[in-house]
Amino acid sequence: MSVLLRVHDLAVSYGHIEAVKGINFHLNSGEITALVGANGAGKSTTLLALSGLLRATRGTIEFDGQDISRLPAHQIVRHGVVQVAEGRAILTTLTVAENLALGAYTRDDKAAIAATLAEVYEIFPRLKDRAGQFAGNLSGGEQQMLAIGRALMAKPKLLLLDEPSMGLAPLMVQEIFRTLVEINRKGLTILLVEQNVRQALKIARHGYVIETGKIVLADSGANLLANPEVEAAYLGG
Repeated sequence: MSVLLRVHDLAVSYGHIEAVKGINFHLNSGEITALVGANGAGKSTTLLALSGLLRATRGTIEFDGQDISRLPAHQIVRHGVVQVAEGRAILTTLTVAENLALGAYTRDDKAAIAATLAEVYEIFPRLKDRAGQFAGNLSGGEQQMLAIGRALMAKPKLLLLDEPSMGLAPLMVQEIFRTLVEINRKGLTILLVEQNVRQALKIARHGYVIETGKIVLADSGANLLANPEVEAAYLGG
């Protein structure tokens, strides 16, 4: 299994506060990897650094054999790293179709974009049904589908997901996670940041547990689920 992303000694600070404290991890191509931990542990900060929205204070981020540590966010998207932000960040006054079109802004081939749109509508039939509706009129679950669909329109090699289950009803959470497995089966590598630790580790091949800016455990998703420390801290054991 080839390594798609390798992070070495990554540190990120907000002013004088170091939120991520020199972490190391890697993602294998074609796998789902989960980064889990309590609120404020440094999960979202890590994603923001990977996508170029926060500048690392030290360390390297190597993606697909290239150092992307100092690239601006729009260039990182062009390399194939696309993030679905916490809270979805869809444009509520645009239609579903317009939101999806924005996801393809880095691409020029109209036929290829149309083919990707057809794939997104196949994955999320509800988005096709609501293509002409304003995104602000969608349910929370449908907005999450739209946020993921918009990211897929960029044809990413790596999808970064920040708390996709946040604020969703349990049945919708199950549907979103099933869809992530389906997308992964098509070959897309996924890094999943989640407070819903049980759900995340169920679908992840590998997982990392982060606490106060440091990775404290790394193992397969199944082993982490069965780990008494993880169970006691995150699974209500």
